[in-house]
Amino acid sequence: MTFENILSELHEGILQITINRPSKLNALNKETISELHEAFADAREDNDVKVIILTGSGEKAFVAGADISEFSDFSTEEGGELAAQGQAKLFDYVANFPKPVIAAVNGFALGGGLELAMAAHFRIASDNAKMGLPEVSLGLIPGYGGTQRLPQLVGKGRAMEMIMTAGMIDATQALQYNLVNHVCPQDELLDFAEKLANKIMKNSLVAISAAIKAVNANFEDGVNGFEIEIEEFGRSFGTEDFKEGTSAFLNKRKADFPGE
Repeated sequence: MTFENILSELHEGILQITINRPSKLNALNKETISELHEAFADAREDNDVKVIILTGSGEKAFVAGADISEFSDFSTEEGGELAAQGQAKLFDYVANFPKPVIAAVNGFALGGGLELAMAAHFRIASDNAKMGLPEVSLGLIPGYGGTQRLPQLVGKGRAMEMIMTAGMIDATQALQYNLVNHVCPQDELLDFAEKLANKIMKNSLVAISAAIKAVNANFEDGVNGFEIEIEEFGRSFGTEDFKEGTSAFLNKRKADFPGE
């Protein structure tokens, strides 16, 4: 499928989705958010897609933020609708995606860009990456999950400081804060992401999908994550992947998971 603002390329089970608006530093507008949703929705139904790597085009930015020109004259109601639709269509959709999503953060990840990276299941960054939530400098607050996911990842105090100062942190600080898992040179970023994706694909993707659901449950209000873990653990025993995994272990061979 052809998109205007993103690139989508599948190779040996790894789908690389690239936000491709380099003249706008890959800023998110409504059309790009819709295209990203469509690409992820297609990937959800495509059995050939095992892992997704999400990145930005060029060397300057993952996503430098939202396209402010689209909402600078919005009313209170329009602003609330913008956040609600964006979270449902993209940010929450990515966070709860049943297949692994790795954000490969190259350059700036600001505002909605950092919120998109935080929605991914984990993040790696290039050594020139800069991250921040500068919304309060515009008279706004983060509206795509930033006030919720940043404290979960870096702790309340650091999140409060980052949001209140509207400042940026570099890749080294992001690693110290546990905002990213790894930092590497920019020209090695995608290769490193692919190595991680290949490690993931050696395991049961059915089990990984269940693990994503169980981990996320701990961060949902009114949901007992332990109960979800128990349910998903029990359900695993009925899968073909469990049969193959245990058989391979007992017979001292590598598992060849059917994905069922």
